[in-house]
Amino acid sequence: MSKLFVVATPIGNLSDITYRAVETLKSVDLIVCEDTRVTKILLDHYQISKPLFVINAQNESRKIPELIEKIKSGLNCVFVSDAGTPSISDPGTRVVNAAIKNGIEVIGIPGPSAVTLALSISGLPTDSFVFEGFLPQKKGRRKKLNELSAEERTIVIYESTYRIEKLLNELNEFMPDRQIVVARELTKKFEELWRGTASEILNGFDKKIIKGEFVIVIAPQDFKM
Repeated sequence: MSKLFVVATPIGNLSDITYRAVETLKSVDLIVCEDTRVTKILLDHYQISKPLFVINAQNESRKIPELIEKIKSGLNCVFVSDAGTPSISDPGTRVVNAAIKNGIEVIGIPGPSAVTLALSISGLPTDSFVFEGFLPQKKGRRKKLNELSAEERTIVIYESTYRIEKLLNELNEFMPDRQIVVARELTKKFEELWRGTASEILNGFDKKIIKGEFVIVIAPQDFKM
């Protein structure tokens, strides 16, 4: 039976992709992606021309069975997300589960991940950490923040442009003394990092240029920079 390859792709800089990932993209019969417009930027950069098959949060219940049949029919397929490692706060988990249930071999091609990149440059303890992805937008958000305020490990959170200031104000309320690293647009042209407590970081933000995707790394309670 053919295989499903889960391939990590750049989170910004198109050069951040492994030789193995490029070779795999070139060798398969079909590339499964979230958004053809995003994936085509990467494929065009590396002069790769392959049929694309879209699976995203809106259509996965309908499209996954169709993909499984394509693999069973003999097609080797790659699954990519818009950026980074699939299934990490991105679509992919249900695709991989369906492949496993159908006896299809799943092969991971490692590469970029915003979680590990942010941790590696944070200067905060990384021997043990908890990844929370995106916090609930409304219901359960304050309950989750209250739970995290008692967390003894380093915490990693994703946040969007639209809620980063709100999150920092919440962290100032729930964890005012914690050391925090905020990373914006990692690997991209306007990559930026802020370090300090939530209140210190808020004072240094230029609200006119807060755009892009954010990774927030929060130190354990007793950690001092």
